[in-house]
Amino acid sequence: MNQNAPAIFIPHGGGPLPLLDEPGHRELIGFLKALPQSFPAPDAIVIISAHWEEEVATITSAEAPELIYDYYGFPPESYQIRYPAPGHPALAARLKTLLERAGIDARLDAKRGFDHGMFVPLKLMYPEAQIPCVQLSLVKGLSPSQHIAIGKAIAELRTDNVLILGSGFSFHNLRAFGRGSEPDRDNLAFEAWLIDICTNAATDASHKARALTNWQSAPGARHCHPREEHLLPLHVCFGAGMDSESGTAQLIFDDTVLGKKTAALRW
Repeated sequence: MNQNAPAIFIPHGGGPLPLLDEPGHRELIGFLKALPQSFPAPDAIVIISAHWEEEVATITSAEAPELIYDYYGFPPESYQIRYPAPGHPALAARLKTLLERAGIDARLDAKRGFDHGMFVPLKLMYPEAQIPCVQLSLVKGLSPSQHIAIGKAIAELRTDNVLILGSGFSFHNLRAFGRGSEPDRDNLAFEAWLIDICTNAATDASHKARALTNWQSAPGARHCHPREEHLLPLHVCFGAGMDSESGTAQLIFDDTVLGKKTAALRW
């Protein structure tokens, strides 16, 4: 009997640093290593990474995608990381069908590999690299409502034990990481807002969707996200979880990464 898999938004950390045991990622490393113990092993994983944008929703369809070391200036060992997870062409084709059925343009890409938004967290979560994976791009223009719609379109995959994993960051202002020892009030305010919107069972899914669509009006929003690509994987996960208990998420990580508060949420 198939299990219903969760939709989970996680922070993936700074480049390859979680795989290098960087001290500012200690809490995140522990969280990602322990996370798979909280639900049955999925049969496959669909990853929405903040590090891939295309004109239309694009899906990796190779049988064995290579890794893309899409970061710069890190130690040599950062470019020797291996994570030979298999692709899943049949799942990629199904994903394309689901998106198109919902009126969302989609295409397959048999050449594109897995970027660090995929292999960094998954190497901690599933180090044996045995679970087939498909990566789904963000769509240029970065429309919040469009990414919620993408999540809704692919939600039924969860009933076939496909984990939907949004890999981003609830705080992503590179200039602000590690700056000073004073509390970052905008960081704290935005985190509080985001957690309340996603986890408050007193608000229905339509209220949550409106708030997430208009996220820029939240306190500290543009300080935390000068550009929103690291937030939008959350919108996909929310869309995939909208029909479960009014879209209410569970807060599963609420700690610091590189000195900034960040969250992980499970639908």
